[in-house]
Amino acid sequence: MIPPNYSDICKPVNDLFSKDYPFGALKLEVKTTTSNGVSFTVNGAQDIKSGAIISELKTKYADKINGLTYTESWNTANLVTGQVEIANKFAKGLKLELSGSSALSSTKRALRTKIDYQQDNLFARINADALSPAVTADVTVSRDGALVGAEFAYDINSGAVTKTNSTLGFAGPDYQITLQGNNSLNLFQLAFYQRVTKSVEAGARAVYDYKNPEGGVSAELGTKYILDQDAYVKAKVDNAGRLGLSFTQQLRPGVKLSLAGLFDTARLQENTHKLGAALTFEA
Repeated sequence: MIPPNYSDICKPVNDLFSKDYPFGALKLEVKTTTSNGVSFTVNGAQDIKSGAIISELKTKYADKINGLTYTESWNTANLVTGQVEIANKFAKGLKLELSGSSALSSTKRALRTKIDYQQDNLFARINADALSPAVTADVTVSRDGALVGAEFAYDINSGAVTKTNSTLGFAGPDYQITLQGNNSLNLFQLAFYQRVTKSVEAGARAVYDYKNPEGGVSAELGTKYILDQDAYVKAKVDNAGRLGLSFTQQLRPGVKLSLAGLFDTARLQENTHKLGAALTFEA
């Protein structure tokens, strides 16, 4: 079995705590696909407090026969990006990617190459930026449910390692537990996720900053309850008393609405709470 890439090792618990919570914003997403396989995605979000609006138009074309995918996007920051992927063309499990971006209103540029390689019990990636000489790499190895992963970044100009992260984990049929050591083993996170029943998910995570021991351990609990095939609710609370609630309903096939709120239970009388909504159309 192919393990997840390093960024997705904690995906179940991260999705439980972050997905479907559009705090402080009004979001709209529209996805369509043409008959010849070209997909268009339009994202927009307005910050409720400031009124600022950000949006993005993304186009994606996939040639599944030849393993070729081309993606381009343009956002309101006037940043244009393009990306070409070739998967399983030269070897099974090997994906090559070339991407570039350019800010039309400034001199900001980027040109990156990426190599992914995945096989049973192994997922490795390397990413290099040609214009800002830096290399990042990560690898995940699995065996009988056990996971070991590591990630690092290297700055070619300074000759220094700028980032080191590592993860240990174990995944069962309906649960996962992970221990991460980030920022050169200065920031630790212990996370647990379980699908308790077909309709109930639960998770917890705790974070400790070794460089700030006076801050103690921050902890968070979260859950998801599926009401029926078209609706579910989510809730989370942390040790600072912040309570997050969300409700997601599929209004009709391809149309989904999420409503969410973040409430500071320690300061209920103050204007510190955040509400938000997200509407998604997919054809």
